[in-house]
Amino acid sequence: MTWLQRQRVGYYVQNSIVVLPVLGIFAALVTVRLLHSIEQQLGWTSSLSAEGARLVIGTLAAAMLTFIVFLSSTLLLAVQLASGQLTPRIIAFVFRDPVTKFSLTIFVYTFTLSLAVLIRIEDSVPLLTSRLATWGCVASLCAFFYLIDHVGKALRPSGVLKYMSTTGRKVITSVYPHTLAEFPETPHEVADLPGEAAALTIASSKGGVVLAFNMQGLALLAVRANCLIEMVPQVGDFVAAENPIFRIYPSDTTLTADVLCQCVALGQERTIEQDPALAFRIIVDIASKALSPAINDPTTAVLALDQIHHLLGKVGSRHLDEGVIRDKGGRIRLVYRTPDWEDFVHLAITEIRHFGGQSIQVVRRLRALLENLIETMPAERTVLLRQELSILQRTAERYFLEPEDRTLAAASDSQGMGGTSERSSKRARSTVHPHSTHAAQLSSLKP
Repeated sequence: MTWLQRQRVGYYVQNSIVVLPVLGIFAALVTVRLLHSIEQQLGWTSSLSAEGARLVIGTLAAAMLTFIVFLSSTLLLAVQLASGQLTPRIIAFVFRDPVTKFSLTIFVYTFTLSLAVLIRIEDSVPLLTSRLATWGCVASLCAFFYLIDHVGKALRPSGVLKYMSTTGRKVITSVYPHTLAEFPETPHEVADLPGEAAALTIASSKGGVVLAFNMQGLALLAVRANCLIEMVPQVGDFVAAENPIFRIYPSDTTLTADVLCQCVALGQERTIEQDPALAFRIIVDIASKALSPAINDPTTAVLALDQIHHLLGKVGSRHLDEGVIRDKGGRIRLVYRTPDWEDFVHLAITEIRHFGGQSIQVVRRLRALLENLIETMPAERTVLLRQELSILQRTAERYFLEPEDRTLAAASDSQGMGGTSERSSKRARSTVHPHSTHAAQLSSLKP
C-alpha cells in the first residue's frame, strides 16, 4: 500500500462516523456465536420463560433502534445549528469526536446483539447472551445520557474554541518541533535553490486542496534521483488542475509525475494534521461570525481571542524557519513552504480588528493580547506586534469619536469589559505603594 493509499484510508477512518458502528455489528454477531456455543456445551439456560424473554429482549431491541434513529437525527440537527452559529468548518471535527463514535457503536452493538439473541430463544432461554443483551441496553442508556451531556458542552462556543486551540497547539508542535531557544531563527535563503531554471515541472492531474504530503518519502526520492524537489504549494493551498505542484532540479532527473503525485494528498477541504494555520482560521471564522450584524455577539469574539492569545504565544516561541530537508551530506533535497510569524499574526489579528473595530470590548481584549505578547515574546517577534498595536490604536481613534469612549478603548482588558483595565491597575499600584513606603519608613526608624 502506497503512502497516498494509507493517507486516504486513515483520513476516511478518522473522519467517518460509520466505520466503528459497522465493526460493532460484526463484533456483536461474533460475540453471540461464541457465547451461544459455550452455552450449548455447558447446558447453561436461564430460569426465565421463553415468552417473557422474547417480550423483554424484543422491547429492548426496539428501544435501541429508536435510540440510534433519535441520536442520528439529533446529531445532524445539532451540527447544522452549531455550524450556522459558529462556522461550517467544525462539522468534520464533530464527526471525528471519539465520544460520539463510541456511543453510536455501543448502541449498534447492543441492537444487533439483542436481535441475534432473540432469534436463538426457542423452548429455553440462553443464560449468557440474554443477560448480556439486557445489561447492554442498560449500558447504552447510560452512554446515551453521557453523550447528550458531552455534545451539549462540546458544541458550545467555549467548547469548540477550546478544542480547536488544543488541537492547534499539538499541530504547531509537530510541524515546528524546535523552539527559538534551541535554534535561533534565520530568514529563508532563496539562494539555496539552484539558479538555473527548473528541469522538470510536475503539474497536478486534478484540482483540490493540499491536505498533507509525504515529507520523508519525497526526500528519499530526491536522494535516489540525486536531485532537488521543490514543492510549489503549501499545505492548505488550493491547486487547480494542470497547475505546477513540483519543480525538479537538475536536468538529469528520472522522476515521473505518477511517483511524485503519490506523495501528495488532495481533497475537498483543509485538514489540520499538517496545517497549523487551520486552527487559527477556524477560530477567526467563529469570531468574525460572532461580530457580524446578524449575530452581534462580541463576547464570543473575546472567547476566541483568549484561544488566539494562547496559540500565538505557542507559535511565537517556536522556530518557524522550517521547510528545507537535507541529506546526510548536507545537500538540500526537499524545499517546501510553511506559514511564518507574519502569516500567523495577520491571520489571527487583522480580520477580528476589521470586524470588531467598533466594539470597545473587542478592542480592549485585542490590546491586552498584543501588549502581553510584546512583553513575553522574544525581541524578534515584537516588531510586528507593535505595528499591529499601532494600527489598533488608529482604528480606535477612527471609530470612537467621544473622548470617554476613546479613553475606554485605549485601556487593555483581558475580559474585554469588566476585567482589570489599565486604569484599575494604576489605582491598585497607587494604593499599594504608599503603604509599602510607609512600612519602609517605619522600619528605618526602628533601632
